[in-house]
Amino acid sequence: MHAIDPEDLSALLRELRSRVPVDAAALLARETPQRIEAALRQLPQDFAAGIAAHLPGMADEEPAFTTASTVRELMEPMVGVLPADTTVAGAVDWLARSEEVSRITYLYVASADQRLLGMVVMRDLLLARPGQRLSEVMLHEPFAFAPDTEIGEAIRAAVNRHYPVYPVVDEDGYLLGLVRGWQLFERQAIEISAQSGTMVGLDKEERLSTPFWQSFRMRHPWLQVNLLTAFLAAMVVGAFEDTITRIVALAAFLPVLAGQSGNNGCQTLAITLRGLTLGELETLPVRSLLRKEVMMGALNGLLTGLIAAAAMWWFAGDTPDQRLALAAVILIAMTGACALSGAFGVMVPLTLRRFGADPATASSIFLTTGTDIAGMGLMLLLATVLVL
Repeated sequence: MHAIDPEDLSALLRELRSRVPVDAAALLARETPQRIEAALRQLPQDFAAGIAAHLPGMADEEPAFTTASTVRELMEPMVGVLPADTTVAGAVDWLARSEEVSRITYLYVASADQRLLGMVVMRDLLLARPGQRLSEVMLHEPFAFAPDTEIGEAIRAAVNRHYPVYPVVDEDGYLLGLVRGWQLFERQAIEISAQSGTMVGLDKEERLSTPFWQSFRMRHPWLQVNLLTAFLAAMVVGAFEDTITRIVALAAFLPVLAGQSGNNGCQTLAITLRGLTLGELETLPVRSLLRKEVMMGALNGLLTGLIAAAAMWWFAGDTPDQRLALAAVILIAMTGACALSGAFGVMVPLTLRRFGADPATASSIFLTTGTDIAGMGLMLLLATVLVL
């Protein structure tokens, strides 16, 4: 195996960092396997994983990189750092001669010991007088991440700021590196797109190219959990076996009720998870959200319940003495079940987060169980009381 030239590798890394993953992969695909491996190992984990996903032959292999959990794992080496006494003319000249100018979005002003003092926006640099010093045109106390900032927290901060680049400093303010805004927004997109899968027990790391047995290991345990929770719903229905036997029409409307309340709950669950991801629940009281979703569910249940009640009125035509009571049962049960499903859609992810679990993980499984038990139990109980 030939030794890898450090200068050539450094030049390759500079080129890779200036590109998006798909373009970086196209550039890296021309290199030898040794240079590819060496380059990927020196890049931030998420960026390297994104490049690897677009490299020919890499999709079928086991993932070599894990998803970043802190800013430190996305961090790039610092570029564009100049002393505070540098003149505007000197900074422009330095930029013109810099080999890494394509990676520089802002200039960072630092003390002699590399403590962050300020940040210079290129527009301000171009409009300043050539003799002015950077300390005169810089933005003081720019926003910066700590290296141990969790990715979720960093995403929420980026949503409110939309900066293209963020400096990373330690607790004493010393410069450690940079994080690109597009990497955080890419993580945000991945988080949101992964929620639909995690709600039903899919691992966030699973992709279309994930090997068969690895996908099986990720998915199957949650199906066993789903089976156990389904037994709970079956036990509730079984407890009212006599009611169903005497009023056969109820059996036809059980899946209607379960489907309607389940869909309403999933709508609430999706909006709650989105609020958690974007940090919106930090400013909106949970009590307000819960009240809104319960009222929304009750209204949806009432309007759809009127249609279902009319259908029950027609369906139960051979038992005219029970038609009105059965229609009322369906209307009340649909309204109550959808109101409860709205509450479950808020409380399931918040409860999972309270116990330290991923709020999206298999939320749909627990939500479906709750809505089935509440909805079916409510309808059969009402039928037993009002009809029998």
